[in-house]
Amino acid sequence: MILLALVSITGSLPCHAQTCSPTATFSYTDSEGNPVEEDADSYTGSAPLKAVFHANPQDVGDYFDRYTWYFIDTANQDTLFTRQMEETEFTFQNSGSFMVYLEATFVLGTDTIRYPEEGEEGTRFSVSIAESHLEMPNAFSPGDDDDFNKIYKAKDNHQSIVEFKATIFNRWGQKLYSWNDINGGWDGKVNGRVVKNGVYFVNVVAKGADGRVYHIRKDVNVLTRYNNETGTSGGTEQ
Repeated sequence: MILLALVSITGSLPCHAQTCSPTATFSYTDSEGNPVEEDADSYTGSAPLKAVFHANPQDVGDYFDRYTWYFIDTANQDTLFTRQMEETEFTFQNSGSFMVYLEATFVLGTDTIRYPEEGEEGTRFSVSIAESHLEMPNAFSPGDDDDFNKIYKAKDNHQSIVEFKATIFNRWGQKLYSWNDINGGWDGKVNGRVVKNGVYFVNVVAKGADGRVYHIRKDVNVLTRYNNETGTSGGTEQ
């Protein structure tokens, strides 16, 4: 589920004869779908980043308005593309540094208002996407009563993973579980029952925002709930 969190940056357009006073705003969700409660004109973090850029016109009156968004790769100052619309949406999937800015024109007869005005920089938004990183743990404890280490999933230090699939197998090569969400995982259960202690296997195929391809295959040690009274572990063998 994607929850849209608004980050609002105000860049008032020049008002001429009280005909227009739009602002530019940038709203986004981070790679985990978390709300971002801060007032800033930039984002630094992990991909994928779903961003929406708004030109919010007000009191345009009879003026004809036109908006152009520029998406710039700041490493080499190349214009990746432009979009001519009042609102545009883009998902950043690649690592690097980017800048997005707005140009607007308001025309009524021979009267033309431009934003930004000549010599001004206008409202700009910077986006920095980190290089990818992915690690998988080698053990977890699905039967424990506390919340620590109950789910087998990618380590929390993962970043900028734009494609992901993980599959769990038992020692006979039978598929037990799979998931495609980098923030998802396996609760150690098959058919509603926790598996028995032992060694299982995970196979991960993933891709990072920097183009790196991950092929991870490793042992997964399952340590289910231990019964202190009987000296046995819970779980059922799969």
